[in-house]
Amino acid sequence: MTTTVHGVDHIASLAGTDLGHTDWMEITQERVNTFADATDDHQWIHVDTERAADSPFGGTIAHGYLTLALIIPLFTELLTISGIGMSVNYGLNKVRFPAPVRVGAKIRLRGAVADVTELAGNGVEMTLNFTVEIHDSEKPACVAQAIYRHYA
Repeated sequence: MTTTVHGVDHIASLAGTDLGHTDWMEITQERVNTFADATDDHQWIHVDTERAADSPFGGTIAHGYLTLALIIPLFTELLTISGIGMSVNYGLNKVRFPAPVRVGAKIRLRGAVADVTELAGNGVEMTLNFTVEIHDSEKPACVAQAIYRHYA
């Protein structure tokens, strides 16, 4: 379910809100290969399906940074913001990759608004706790704390 807010004041009211989770997204070899091309990271564990079959993972795995980057499109399933002039990704406080994402696995994003603070100039800074879950796995693929700034 998507949470929808309008305006900076409404964003401020989200502090402490659990945003729930997204639908599952399958990680395909095509997506991994496209990311490898975009980042020039063609390590065999990501793109060489034959060699990776003999690895401890039993096949190719997604780049950790691909998993992190997928937070952006998945996040749009959790929160929609309107009535503001601009939003910027301000950065990350902490990122970890506890478990690999095998190609063919499904992931989803779980999110919560940890804190919202006012900024000078009619804006807010929103700190979010994200967990990228892997279907049928006890360990998550990624845990990250992200910071976004929104301005009226």
